[in-house]
Amino acid sequence: MQNRVYNFSAGPAVLPEDVLKEAQENLFALPGVGMSILEISHRSKTFDKIIDEAKADLRSLLDINDDYDLLFLQGGASLQFSMVPVNLMPPKNKADYILTGSWSKKALKEAKRVGAVNVAATTESENFNRIPKQEELKLDPDASYVHFTSNNTIFGTEWHTEPNVGNVPLVCDASSDILSKKIDVKKYGVIYAGAQKNMGPSGVTLVIIRKDLLERSSDSLHTMLNYKIHAENGSMYNTPSTFGIYIIGLVAKWLIKNGGLDAMYKTNKEKAGLLYKCIDESNGFYKGHALPDSRSLMNVTFRLATEELEKKLISEATAAGFDGVKGHRSVGGLRASIYNAFPKKGVEDLVKFMKEFQSKNG
Repeated sequence: MQNRVYNFSAGPAVLPEDVLKEAQENLFALPGVGMSILEISHRSKTFDKIIDEAKADLRSLLDINDDYDLLFLQGGASLQFSMVPVNLMPPKNKADYILTGSWSKKALKEAKRVGAVNVAATTESENFNRIPKQEELKLDPDASYVHFTSNNTIFGTEWHTEPNVGNVPLVCDASSDILSKKIDVKKYGVIYAGAQKNMGPSGVTLVIIRKDLLERSSDSLHTMLNYKIHAENGSMYNTPSTFGIYIIGLVAKWLIKNGGLDAMYKTNKEKAGLLYKCIDESNGFYKGHALPDSRSLMNVTFRLATEELEKKLISEATAAGFDGVKGHRSVGGLRASIYNAFPKKGVEDLVKFMKEFQSKNG
């Protein structure tokens, strides 16, 4: 890792080194093209090939059939908080939302601008330290859709299987665990994810949408908010994030080269297991936030006895080359985000550092 620190940031996050090196090597001029990916037209045959291959590789990795369209949009998951309800909530104008953290609350806030929202379940009274159980869900069978957030970066919890919502379309914000494991896409109506955690750089949002749901998009919608328009135009109604899509394509090929999502999931479990074992065996020196059956494989959140001790760990960790272990500003504490591209060696080194810190400060 020449001149590179271990990047535990929650996003924009670590990218595969092989991807960074290939992008660097070809940044000045793509082979056989004579210009940079930053310069080529989104209407060129070169970019047609880039976006088509990215879509094909994502379809292969996630086993996405032809019943679904793949869109590359902008505005992050935060724009999807609005696009989902304005496209999918009418004409019933009601939807179910499951609250498991800050981002699902923000999605709920935007949905309320469109129609009536039922909070089907929430663990806010427990400081979002767990995922609701199936029997806790109070679902409306007449809802336009059910929305949930699959992984909660701030609180470090993750759904290990999707909720059962019957025949109502399931909508998922998968921004922070997309491509970390296989999912059964056929169970979903819409999956959306900002790229900047597991897929690529900030500035691109992947939307996987079942084609029949595109018919809900009203012609009266503002054009740039209309899923149907973006699908009909192949994500090119406006100039897309060409560089971002290029990087997503490289990441997808990196995943395929390294065994696909089953292999990635195995590695992710191993990495998270090392950190949780360190926390669990610390005799209370480190206190994990999420309950064991709700723990995230992507974001490991924990605390120490005092904020002063946490500040000391953050300072010493940063000096030792572990960047980004400070928890989100809204909750404090500590967080290690260990997305797909984060190396297992980095987790092993952090565990060693944490054990040494405990021995000096315990």
